[in-house]
Amino acid sequence: MRVCHLSLTDFRSYPSAEVALEPGVTAFVGPNGHGKTNLVEAIGYVATQSSHRVATDAPLVRHGAERAIVRALVARDERRALVELEINPGRANRARVNRSPVARPREALGLLRTVLFAPEDLALVKGDPSERRRFLDDLLVARAPRFAGVRADYDRVLKQRNTLLRTAAATKGRRRGPRRQDDEAAFASAGAGDVLSTLDVWDSHLVRHGAELLAARLDLVEALRPLTAKAYATLAPASAAADLEYRTGVKLSTDCGRSRDILEEALRASLAEARQAELERGVTLVGPHRDDLHLALGELPARGYASHGESWSFALALRLAAYDLLRADGGDPVLILDDVFAELDGQRRTRLAEIVAPAEQVLITAAVPDDVPAELAGARFDVTEGSATRVR
Repeated sequence: MRVCHLSLTDFRSYPSAEVALEPGVTAFVGPNGHGKTNLVEAIGYVATQSSHRVATDAPLVRHGAERAIVRALVARDERRALVELEINPGRANRARVNRSPVARPREALGLLRTVLFAPEDLALVKGDPSERRRFLDDLLVARAPRFAGVRADYDRVLKQRNTLLRTAAATKGRRRGPRRQDDEAAFASAGAGDVLSTLDVWDSHLVRHGAELLAARLDLVEALRPLTAKAYATLAPASAAADLEYRTGVKLSTDCGRSRDILEEALRASLAEARQAELERGVTLVGPHRDDLHLALGELPARGYASHGESWSFALALRLAAYDLLRADGGDPVLILDDVFAELDGQRRTRLAEIVAPAEQVLITAAVPDDVPAELAGARFDVTEGSATRVR
């Protein structure tokens, strides 16, 4: 899999850009702030319909423009697909595939698969659980695009359920006065029984979508564990062994299996147990939205104990494991290394370069040519003031 051509209109700093790409290694070299990361960010956006740099679409549209358009001609084996995404902040985005509109932009997911390394990846190790949940879910969608719908359905149900819980919490607060009364039956008799019955309905929806997401994440982590350990050992052979563990607030029996039916029952039971606390606090306390991917080096958690170099190696190992998993599914994803080598010492830089060099297409950004390892010599674009010029 590779990108043959990238076309931008009003994306970030580019009023327009046309970049022809080839197999192998391509480096975008230029001073910081001149637009080289914008190019690879656009390619990543085609693959995931999200940015690795910002949480919303608004910053992706050039200042003063109403919308941005990203087009990528993608080749896989002998087939080609033109993917066009129209980014409309505050309104629904639109997508076209081979110049034909699709009903929803997420129907274009899966036509391009990328694995992107960036300085922001350090948050996978040092950041909040939300960063690691996003890593898992993005990889799920890359492997099976239907999970974009599963995740959207779960988020929709969660939002509705939280709204209902906030209403219930406010109702209880008005009723009980200064003294706490946490008897659910009394709460219902006070005229809030309709809230509880509606909550039961949303529980069923949350259980159905949540169990599907939970089952997929558990399977994914088991697949990632050996691949991450192997990649980390290659990048940091002198360090303790790396390991992963999925941690959930859903109470799972160690011998109960991981079928969707079993996970639904476990999630339903955990919600029932947390019901009183949720009514008090007005928020959903159990479910995939509160889970975490625990990272360990030996017996210690990586967060808080790993050195800067170890944290970088762990983040890179997670991305390399994702790359190996996607490649095993069929076809090399496009590898994107956004200003990564400047963050690494010489030994890690060489090891990473040797690992990624055989990929079908590797896209690199660097501030200066010396930041691109010799093992990754190839095509080069100089990027200055929003213009990308082929020089090699």
